[in-house]
Amino acid sequence: MRYGLLALAAVVALAAPMAIFPLFLVKVLCFMLFAAALNLVLGFAGLLSLGHAAFFGGAAYAFAQSAKVWGWPFELSLLFGVVVGGGLGFVFGLIAIRRQGIYFTMITLALAQMIYFLAVQAPFTGGEDGIQNVPRGTLLGVLDLRDTHTLYYVVLAIVVICLLLIRRTVHSPFGHILGAIRENEARVTSLGLNVSRYKLLAFTLSAALSGLAGALKASAFQLATLTDVSWHISGEVVLMVLIGGIGTLWGPLVGAIFVVMIGHFLATSGLPVSLVIGVVFMACVMLFRRGFYGETVEYLRERVLRDVSLRATAGREGQK
Repeated sequence: MRYGLLALAAVVALAAPMAIFPLFLVKVLCFMLFAAALNLVLGFAGLLSLGHAAFFGGAAYAFAQSAKVWGWPFELSLLFGVVVGGGLGFVFGLIAIRRQGIYFTMITLALAQMIYFLAVQAPFTGGEDGIQNVPRGTLLGVLDLRDTHTLYYVVLAIVVICLLLIRRTVHSPFGHILGAIRENEARVTSLGLNVSRYKLLAFTLSAALSGLAGALKASAFQLATLTDVSWHISGEVVLMVLIGGIGTLWGPLVGAIFVVMIGHFLATSGLPVSLVIGVVFMACVMLFRRGFYGETVEYLRERVLRDVSLRATAGREGQK
């Protein structure tokens, strides 16, 4: 079933630009990566951050500044955005990582608001107008990113590589230690492991990937604005993770697709989008405790594995 779903997802991803506007798909991909990056610390390390918009928007501004004003090529501007996002995450982590629970969450929110007010006041950010007309350039001097279809496939390749990196991280010894910290931090400390260091590494990696998502979005829409660093973005990406399925690899991707599509299709309907998303979130909390993906695909997978195990056990007993 796993390989069947992956094959279906690959076919849909490759054929999607033929039926759907590529720039909308790029936006979906960026938020999928953003949600997966947050889930790395929220779902697997148990750290609820409300400051990830600072990494997302900070990298967007960094990409826009370097590409438009400094004239850097696409690759260097993208790398600069990742470095800025990861650097902000490292600084945020040094300040907040020793706190737990609501205190950690509030510190990340406060630090993110400082970045927001800095973006409002700093002259290079353009204030409320933002940095506009950011050039997309070319990838390696060969692929023209001004073509939206080419841009989509480049972003798709980058996002897939990052998702594989997250999957490898989660299933590595480092990822298992993060899971142990989430379940029982005191027990991990008693084993002699430096919990703060593992949290800081995970938080910095999550911030760098969030920065990559923000830089890709700034490149696609040729714009970096205050919206990218506002606390609404932090809250929205948390909703994506919770609606899709916290602590699962693919749940945040489902949640990102769902939330972005709701915002897109209801934007011209006259309905309050935030209210609709809030109602969906409440319904998800009450009916789907593990999120849409966790309560459907994960439940079916666990049921199939349980049935296979029971049949194997029955077969061995029959042979005896």
